Amino acid sequence: MRAVTVVGGSLAGLTATRALRDQGFDGRIVVVGDELHTPYDRPPLSKEFLAGTQSVDDLALTTPEDTELAAEWRLGRRATALDAAERTVVLDDGERIVADAVVLATGARARPLPGPMPAGVHVLRTLDDAVALRADLVPGARLVVVGAGFIGSEVASTAAGLGLDVDFVANGAVPLERALGADVGRFCAGLHAAAGVRLHTGCGVAGVVGSDRVTAVRLTDGRELPADVVVVGIGALPNVEWLAGSGLALDDGVVTDSAGATSLPSVVAVGDCANSHRSYTGGMLRLEHWTNAVQQPVGAVAALLGRVHTPAPHHEVPYFWSDQYGHRVQFAGHRTPDCQVEIVEGDPAAADFLALYLDPSGSPVAVLGVDRARSFGRMRRRLGDRLTVAT
Repeated sequence: MRAVTVVGGSLAGLTATRALRDQGFDGRIVVVGDELHTPYDRPPLSKEFLAGTQSVDDLALTTPEDTELAAEWRLGRRATALDAAERTVVLDDGERIVADAVVLATGARARPLPGPMPAGVHVLRTLDDAVALRADLVPGARLVVVGAGFIGSEVASTAAGLGLDVDFVANGAVPLERALGADVGRFCAGLHAAAGVRLHTGCGVAGVVGSDRVTAVRLTDGRELPADVVVVGIGALPNVEWLAGSGLALDDGVVTDSAGATSLPSVVAVGDCANSHRSYTGGMLRLEHWTNAVQQPVGAVAALLGRVHTPAPHHEVPYFWSDQYGHRVQFAGHRTPDCQVEIVEGDPAAADFLALYLDPSGSPVAVLGVDRARSFGRMRRRLGDRLTVAT
């Protein structure tokens, strides 16, 4: 193996590039990224960067040591096809990059509302998205957040802290119900309410009002919420359409085994675009988490190079965090609809607690901590140890 093409210039692609060198690969590496920016950290986009406490320079993921990677970067270039037989990646300008192996790390993009949108309607996925949104978040402006996931929750938190008037629209009964369940979702609803954010639950968006600039959001129950700015946070779509016809198995992303290997030899997929078999859940799962983007590429590169990769047990447990209204919310494991929630430390009323998610047999399968970093870390490791015993 003398050449590897990494398609994706964000965290997972950078991690894969570093892993290639760390694991002894000394051949040619070409990294293709559709953004003009060098790799940057995405979690602060909805928090510190949006609040103005971090700059573009603060987001940079590359370090001076990364010059030693000796990778060839194709930034601002988009992959349009994969010729699997020749391991060739075709770019939007017609360039064909031939390699012995390909790492797919194309990530995901924000899911938009249908149809054309007037000015003032934003999604938040990229640095350019965040720059545009930050310019619109002026104190006193009326913001409507559509979508009750983590992006929407964090934007609402940041905007309320900046002095905006915030409405939060959610299809479910409470924010984050899908990710954390109704019990914890009610706690999250309380955080929004305590900050003066108005919640509109159990309804969707019928349309956006305004021609040149947004003026309101029309809900499915007929109400209209005045708006100077709208943020749409209704999920993400994996960037895999360009792989149609390549022979890869595609199903909500690129289908891979637990090591990131795809249905094609010498092609692996990592990060947000990979729908991978997870040892912890025993099934397929596409994870859009920072930790997955720094852990999965290491194992996938090891598989490419024929090496054995044995991650720490707790790295096999899905993990993410969120900062909202001055609180650190951490979650590890995998919640299923039949889980019961048990508070084992602290008190949700004080926004300081640890909760276990128990399966029907009473065994813990996930843990959530709010401002409980130490005890959360212990329980996260216990979940990993449980997986080791089971296997």
